[in-house]
Amino acid sequence: MTSRRKSIPQAAPLAAYRAARTRIDRAVARVLASGRYVLGPEVEAFEQEFAAYIGCRHAVGVGSGTDALVIALRALGLPPGTVVATVSHTAVATVAAIELAGLTPLLLDIDPKTYTLAPAALERAFRSGQSIGAVIAVHLYGQAADLDAIAPLARRHGAKLIEDCAQSHGATLGSRRLGSIGDIACFSFYPTKNLGAVGDGGAVLANDDGLAVRLRELREYGWRERYISAIPGMNTRLDPIQAAVLRVKLAWLDRANARRAAVAARYDRGLAKTGLSLPARRSGGTHVFHQYVIRTPQRDALRATLDRAGISTTIHYPVPVHLQPAYRGRVALDPGGLGESERAAREILSLPMFPELSAADAARVIAAAKAA
Repeated sequence: MTSRRKSIPQAAPLAAYRAARTRIDRAVARVLASGRYVLGPEVEAFEQEFAAYIGCRHAVGVGSGTDALVIALRALGLPPGTVVATVSHTAVATVAAIELAGLTPLLLDIDPKTYTLAPAALERAFRSGQSIGAVIAVHLYGQAADLDAIAPLARRHGAKLIEDCAQSHGATLGSRRLGSIGDIACFSFYPTKNLGAVGDGGAVLANDDGLAVRLRELREYGWRERYISAIPGMNTRLDPIQAAVLRVKLAWLDRANARRAAVAARYDRGLAKTGLSLPARRSGGTHVFHQYVIRTPQRDALRATLDRAGISTTIHYPVPVHLQPAYRGRVALDPGGLGESERAAREILSLPMFPELSAADAARVIAAAKAA
């Protein structure tokens, strides 16, 4: 009797730990031995290193990517109820954060090739008379939203630009890394991210000194001096153990992203004649392949075939936010409709993608997809 071949996961945070186990274990032990278990020098060091890597003056570590968006929106000083435009094809955290900050989401449609905010949809929203105070551009799957078009639109209408970089650690547009272009930027360090912790974590990046001061106040009860709240704040501090792990992984991030790109290149070559729609690359930028997302009207059948072959896949994301029970019928929508977002949700599929994915396993994925 032949044994079943090992399954291939869609993401593998454990593999990332194993690849750097000695350095990570040493870093964690350093924090435990220090006696500083909330904020402190480990968090400060990571903030400085990450800000320098992205090309920003300031990074402020927080408890999660969602919290990063919340305090970024609060730090911008937008009046309660201000309309914030973003996409419906995103992790629900993007939209949840807008409401947690006391603001009003406006969900717009996407470009069907890159799945990011369609500049035409944003322009349509501005022309419809919407008073939009901020735009959250989600850099989805590992590459930039069309900031060359979105940023001038936002500036022309007086709207703040927030970069949601939860899936784009290390990606670029032109000569700049994503996270250094808008008014403020937010990152998640969830374990499956390109730069992932071993738990939750996030950061807000800014070049404005005043914004950085406000962000640091907001993340810790609004304190300017300990135990005295100058403004209403919250408790969302990056854990120093997570910061220590992230410092180890940050040093390896560019190499890890290069490995993701190599996996993507194998998929590109192997799936070129299958009839599947393969990931588009935005001109003038680098794609770091947080996900490798293919598209086919036969998505569900393909997914079932891959599952039988022991290959895990994921749908990022199966239901657009505006159709989810918590939001359906009560959030403002693109005046032109969200047809592209809804079609994408029915057809997209994320194949296995992580730096440690072997050439042999990538070949298995390709062969199974071809067989389907």
